[in-house]
Amino acid sequence: MRPCRVSPVVPSLSAPAPILDSHPGSFVTDTAAGSRLFLSPPHLSGGEAERLTDALQSNWIAPIGPHIDAFEAEFAAAVGSPHAVALSSGTGALHLALIAAGVGSGDEVLVSSLTFSASVNPIRYVGAAPVLVDSERESWNLDPALVEKVLVARAARGRQIKAIIPVHLYGQSADMAALVPLCERFGVTIIEDAAEALGATCHGRHPGVFGRAGIFSFNGNKIITTSGGGMLVTPDESLALHVRKLASQAREPAPHYLHHEIGFNYRLSNLLAAFGRAQLETISARVAARRAHFEAYRSALGDLPGIVFQPEAKWGRHTRWLSALTIDPIAFGADRESVRMSLEAENIESRPVWMPMHRQPVFASCEFIGSGVSDAIFDTGLCLPSGSAMTPDDRSRVIDVVRRLHARER
Repeated sequence: MRPCRVSPVVPSLSAPAPILDSHPGSFVTDTAAGSRLFLSPPHLSGGEAERLTDALQSNWIAPIGPHIDAFEAEFAAAVGSPHAVALSSGTGALHLALIAAGVGSGDEVLVSSLTFSASVNPIRYVGAAPVLVDSERESWNLDPALVEKVLVARAARGRQIKAIIPVHLYGQSADMAALVPLCERFGVTIIEDAAEALGATCHGRHPGVFGRAGIFSFNGNKIITTSGGGMLVTPDESLALHVRKLASQAREPAPHYLHHEIGFNYRLSNLLAAFGRAQLETISARVAARRAHFEAYRSALGDLPGIVFQPEAKWGRHTRWLSALTIDPIAFGADRESVRMSLEAENIESRPVWMPMHRQPVFASCEFIGSGVSDAIFDTGLCLPSGSAMTPDDRSRVIDVVRRLHARER
């Protein structure tokens, strides 16, 4: 198989304006249409200031300190993992997990195509080749039948996939009960991308704890945030120790600066860990709020022809980090972009679901295994405002726009 090559992207002068990350500092302010309703803004609990003050007064403001140790221990307990390592981003956590798992140049890594690019970029960081795999319809996640197809085909050719990265999309876990036995059968390392799934369940456990490692994100738009940060969890103490070392420039335990391998500056600061501890205490309430938003949307919009919400798979609880749906333009009377732009006209941010990685110019040369499921989801999919601090009145603004558009187009 040809390795992925980076394709140049030439911007179009007629291309639409970029969609910015959701946060209160976005470029849009209050307008005649009403205050800006963001997709998934940060939500403060009220306890962050006290934790930050403690960190400041202790003078532990570097990427080491008691709040880091406590955050790692509390997070590990929350998701049921023996070990956790706090890092500067979920992307960095995935990068280090691949290195620690021995993934490198010439290796192939299976990964969901329907995801954000941060799930795939670290594969290229280590010189490996992503093999992009389509979704199944029950959860919109990695299709185990297609994974088996790839593993069987590679084995028949005397090749072995080195690792697999299942992505737990929008807070819905992939079917790990199907994927784990497959990976054990073919000797494939599992590294879970649970960046969007903190607070979800999967067969009675938490996503992120089924494989060699799992990663989480605390970006500003996630269910809990440290403004920027991530966490790696693992049952393997030696892997946790190695990741912690790599994240600290791979310094050896010597009185001088000694390095036997390439390191990285990926540690989380004690200040941000203090912030994260206050956020973590609220995780149950945050998930409950987002699930309530989803149920309100489904109750108010589910009767409209052509609207289908992302399913909740039978194997686990969906956090509804984002409330995602698809819109059949013929049945509904308007396409996804018409709905998105109608919301934008009312100062409401919404966003298409992730563009599949096999349609991204930068990954155009990567092998793709699929039958069009993720393409169909992207072409018709939309994410609605889902922040845990959103009010019923905020939801009503969204619902009213969608219902009015449907009525007008019919």
